[in-house]
Amino acid sequence: MLNRRMFAKGAALGGLSLMAGPLAGQHVFKEVNALHPGEFTWHPERSPYGPVSVVVSIDEQRVHVYRGGIRIAVSTCSTGKPGHETPTGVFVVLQKDRDHHSSTYNNAPMPNMNRLTWGGIALHAGNLPGYPASHGCIRLPLDFSARLFEVTHLGTPVIIGRSGSAPQSVVHPGLILGAYSEDEFERILSTLELRKHPSDWNLDEAHPITSMIASSHDERILLIENDREVAEGPLIWDGRPLGPHVYVLNGPDDGTRGMRWQALTYDDAARAEHDLTRVRSDDAFSSLISERSHPGMIFVFTDLPLHPDRRSGRDFVIMS
Repeated sequence: MLNRRMFAKGAALGGLSLMAGPLAGQHVFKEVNALHPGEFTWHPERSPYGPVSVVVSIDEQRVHVYRGGIRIAVSTCSTGKPGHETPTGVFVVLQKDRDHHSSTYNNAPMPNMNRLTWGGIALHAGNLPGYPASHGCIRLPLDFSARLFEVTHLGTPVIIGRSGSAPQSVVHPGLILGAYSEDEFERILSTLELRKHPSDWNLDEAHPITSMIASSHDERILLIENDREVAEGPLIWDGRPLGPHVYVLNGPDDGTRGMRWQALTYDDAARAEHDLTRVRSDDAFSSLISERSHPGMIFVFTDLPLHPDRRSGRDFVIMS
């Protein structure tokens, strides 16, 4: 643990606006709505393995961490103040730096930084006054940010919304977009096992990080691997609005012989029932998706155009 006097001295010299005590990070055993600024809960034993996803609620000033579809941690946070609002939508971790310094704000320290956009939005340790106070980043307690840094990887999805939305668990009867027969299930399992996400997976690994976006506006589905678009296919759906949903593939569900997803609506203004069966593509694109699927991949529904201005750079996206 940091000596408080040494920490305060270092913070003063380096411009770090972290405070000793609760604001530096205090692990507590409380109900989520009873957390005070700087407090957090951390229970990784609830789900030791599986893909990680992070949900940021701006209205609640809370960060929720899910692994394998189960919530393992909740922390207080501080998002962007008026005039510097934190953008909402679906992002992925683009870069990780345990000892990062801001290139925009006087070389200010940003410990345990998980970058979300190349324009400067990130998760990192910082001062938590109990209300939105940052220049757009999501500030976290120091101790919590260090723990979160250990479980994220490049490509970890981070969903930022105005209000919180507990994810649902949904099972698609087929694999991703295509149908398959019962006797193919074991073969599908064997291919997924080879593409499992280790906690420290980076862009240089043999199996790339995969994201999909389905746009009802453009009537197509885009497939992204790491930092490039690799394919697109026609979107075939029921014609109703898709709604702003994000799905994280957790892995196979042996009981239903299908794939289990963590499903979340990230905009309360357009809620709809989570139903992956509404969306499919042609056989050629579905086959391509099956070849590239892996636990931890994300699939986003949107009714917005697939415009490059809504992209944050490498990997995926801002959709808001």
